[in-house]
Amino acid sequence: MTFAALLVASANSMDAVIRLARPEDAPAVAAIYNQGIAERGATFETRPRTALDVAPWFAQADRFPTLVLDDGDRILGWASLSAYRPRDCYAGIAEFSIYVDAAARGRGVGRRLLDALVDAARVRGYWKLLSRIFPFNTASLALCQRCGFRQVGVYEKHGNLDGRWLDVVIVERLIADNLTSPFSPQE
Repeated sequence: MTFAALLVASANSMDAVIRLARPEDAPAVAAIYNQGIAERGATFETRPRTALDVAPWFAQADRFPTLVLDDGDRILGWASLSAYRPRDCYAGIAEFSIYVDAAARGRGVGRRLLDALVDAARVRGYWKLLSRIFPFNTASLALCQRCGFRQVGVYEKHGNLDGRWLDVVIVERLIADNLTSPFSPQE
């Protein structure tokens, strides 16, 4: 099944569509990210982001997609891939981020986005996805577990947020379909 077909199939269970982010989505993506920044539960970032800050994320969609869940009226959440490390040997590994609008949490938005992001990574040839999550962000840890990620360790005192040293839990998911051949990024 192609990535486009997976997105259509995924959208059928809810009156919303998962699609690649477009430039006009930048204000909504920034607003949702800013909720996470303000809540201090999902990122070490402290400076709110503008649409101009996040718009460049969409430019490398063939390699590092940003997906949004759009219900026709607004963006309910977003998920993205980003580079893990610059060395060629890590080219098949991507970091992921996922943020859901506060008003849409608990409705399956995160699950749909993360499943679609794994599918997008599979199509692009990635063999592993990973992220770092605060231990007290139990909703994100549970989401990752439901989507086939496993916890592989903890970075202690990984960063300082508002004067507190915080640990992060490392989660990863192997994409078995892509473990049998060398990585060949989509161009």
